[in-house]
Amino acid sequence: MKRRNFVKTATTVVAAGSVAPALAGNFSEIDGTSGKPVVNHYVLFWLKEDLTEEQVEEFTGFFEMLRKVPGIRKFYYGKPADSKPRDVVDNSFTYNLMIQFDTLEALEVYGVHPMHMEAIEKYSHFWERVVVHDSELQS
Repeated sequence: MKRRNFVKTATTVVAAGSVAPALAGNFSEIDGTSGKPVVNHYVLFWLKEDLTEEQVEEFTGFFEMLRKVPGIRKFYYGKPADSKPRDVVDNSFTYNLMIQFDTLEALEVYGVHPMHMEAIEKYSHFWERVVVHDSELQS
């Protein structure tokens, strides 16, 4: 085998060997158990266009308040990725939030929890639109 082909083949094998376990690890981490569904609460926020950069950053306090609500299994938030534009990709939102719960009941408790209600009261004037997707994920 010529050196160039060997290097190309070896690089592909090493990359595949590194990526496959990492991907498998990420999917199993969604749940952490074998086959038990997890309830996923995914929220998109479109903040008002007239906010300053400081106000947009200040909005992260909303997430930090929510993070403290009991019953949450996993908690993530962030801004849209700078992915390549495609017809199916909508990166028009300002922030997204993903929270995972062990049960639908835990999600329902979170939904009316006083800390959740306080965060909404404190920060809802920042947004113009919110979309929520709740789902049960299988690993």
